[in-house]
Amino acid sequence: MIKFHVMDEMPLEMHKVRIVQKLNLKPIDERAKAINEAGNNTFLLKTDDVFLDMLTDSGVNAMSDKQLAAMMQADDAYAGSATFYRLESKVKEIMGLPFFLPAHQGRACENILSNVFVQEGNIVPMNYHFTTTKAHITKNGGSVVEFLTDEGVELNSENPFKGNMDIEKLSKFLESNVDNVPFVRMEAGTNLIGGQPFSLANCREVSRVCKKFKVRLILDASLLQDNLYFIKTREKEFADKSIREITALICEQFDIIYFSARKLGFAKGGGICLRNKDDYEAAKELVPLYEGFLTYGGMSTREMEAITIGLDETMDFDVISQGPIFIEYMVKQLQKHNIPVVTPAGGLGCHLNAGAFVPHIPQTEYPSGSLACALYLISGIRGMERGTMSEDRNSDGSEHLSDVELLRLALPRRVFTVSQINYAVDRIVWLYEHRDLIGGLKFKQEPKVLRFFTGTLEPTSNWQENLVNQFKKELKNSL
Repeated sequence: MIKFHVMDEMPLEMHKVRIVQKLNLKPIDERAKAINEAGNNTFLLKTDDVFLDMLTDSGVNAMSDKQLAAMMQADDAYAGSATFYRLESKVKEIMGLPFFLPAHQGRACENILSNVFVQEGNIVPMNYHFTTTKAHITKNGGSVVEFLTDEGVELNSENPFKGNMDIEKLSKFLESNVDNVPFVRMEAGTNLIGGQPFSLANCREVSRVCKKFKVRLILDASLLQDNLYFIKTREKEFADKSIREITALICEQFDIIYFSARKLGFAKGGGICLRNKDDYEAAKELVPLYEGFLTYGGMSTREMEAITIGLDETMDFDVISQGPIFIEYMVKQLQKHNIPVVTPAGGLGCHLNAGAFVPHIPQTEYPSGSLACALYLISGIRGMERGTMSEDRNSDGSEHLSDVELLRLALPRRVFTVSQINYAVDRIVWLYEHRDLIGGLKFKQEPKVLRFFTGTLEPTSNWQENLVNQFKKELKNSL
């Protein structure tokens, strides 16, 4: 964050814009029609109906000029592509593990690892689950247990590392369950609780415990770049280390590292890095079955060239700082208006505390999903529900209530300007002042697995009509 002489503190873009894409801000009546046709699920909105797309940072980060140039040298060979070997070399250089397997994105990596290691009745400890990770583990007969530190689900605190794992709980669990644990998983930047990072000190302690009990330790590095920024800026011991050095210190703690390059690397793809040759051989057999040949793994070679450059750019502090500082700015602007938001600011995006924003909506009526619909209606901004709707039902059909109810407003790297963030803040403030008009949702068509992606819902009352009418009344000359 840059301090100005005569202006308020704000983030400064460390890049210049050379290619632009036109946006459309449709009138509120058209937005009301669009969200209805999308079954009140922001995933099902068409981008033509969206003004600022804050659904996710996955696959929508802006590429650099060097990435675009590198895509022109792609070798499209089905097998033995020179492009793959350039990517493999870069991954090994940065992460330091000897074996690499390509995959088309992060959940593809999860599918392979779960198929290789998870058996019926297995339990996988982790700092916190992610939707697709948990789905792949349970699909293979396993289950998940979370050992996030208690402060992790405290939405407002000064704890800089709310993604840390509770070492004592992990140790006690492994003492009596180690024979049933195929691996321990750490997520760099715990997605579902606000993109909160873990510290390098905690990472080392988790690694020590896993080595003691001879259990594999796996890192989901999809949001690693934000975690790297937070370690350098919040963990004093590593303030003088380069991003490349901090990356090496993290990676040496793990037996397997997988990532979605749709996040880490600013392109579209992914991969698995492995330390043990036997683990590599076991996973390698599944790549041609699920992904494609071993030298492309379901990825476009052009995207692979872009990932190679993107990983190198991730080692540049000026590059990886852009996400966190813009998120921090948005969080601070919302705090000025007493908007309930997750603090400290994490990675990936700004997270509204939907439970406190609309406390009158019970979790069984999906307050985070309702808030996402309401914000889209009055602004054209598409966010993502991260609450009970993102959980699957319990085996008895009852709701599995989420630990937190959040509306995630992702800020893809190098995509939005400060004025666009200020627009989002303005509309969120207006919505908060009229929060009593927001009502709940109920499922109309509900898939059994990962229902938040494709399920359709409907309002429990005519609250959306009332909200639209109030917006027109107060902001009649505004879209």
